[in-house]
Amino acid sequence: MQAFDMHVHSSFSGGESSLEQLASMAKQLGYRGICFTAYPISKREESILKAEIERVKKEAGIEILLGFEARNIKELKFLAKRRGEFDVLLARGGDLKLNREACETPEVDILTHPEFERLDSGLDHVSVKFAAKNNVAIEVNFREILISNKKTRSMILKNMSRNVKLAKKYHATIIICSGGISHYELRDPKVLISFANQLGLELKEAKEAISKTPESIVKKIKERRSENFIIPGVKVIE
Repeated sequence: MQAFDMHVHSSFSGGESSLEQLASMAKQLGYRGICFTAYPISKREESILKAEIERVKKEAGIEILLGFEARNIKELKFLAKRRGEFDVLLARGGDLKLNREACETPEVDILTHPEFERLDSGLDHVSVKFAAKNNVAIEVNFREILISNKKTRSMILKNMSRNVKLAKKYHATIIICSGGISHYELRDPKVLISFANQLGLELKEAKEAISKTPESIVKKIKERRSENFIIPGVKVIE
């Protein structure tokens, strides 16, 4: 099994760890790669970040993808138009309208923590059906549990479990991520697999959510950069 952590942050996006620290820790934990996630930044900052990622990839010997996370619908539409300029498009879940918009947008790869700061799970059967249709992965974010307190933890677990149940019922994809903003918040893949298993995924499904699902996203990245690619779901067949 080749594991990926597809949602981590570092000092470039206000986190506590450098990209080197994240990459080094991820490699020690046995990950094949990570997706470094930033919020929309200027073209100049983006160029600097891409160069830094290439440097750290070579030094650390681990795959590093560049992801941008939309915090609202305006950012989502902006990033969707620039889809070919970076690796992974994430949408920061929690707001119902953004959750729904993300699920309806084929350019989106991952809807992160849809239950974030909510009393409900943030998703319904309609949104999950759209996510399945558009290959938008629904995230199980370990950090939400890591930073929660006793009052909110049980509710978050309940909402995560509901989203897992909905995803399984309507054949949407689940992805497990640490969501870490520090290298101290990264977790061994086996820990994340066990966590997802407790939320309702079978062991095989939990393993796929940290290996097969990220691999399918990497495959989509390569397809987007192919000369035959037109739009999601449409390509030229020779």
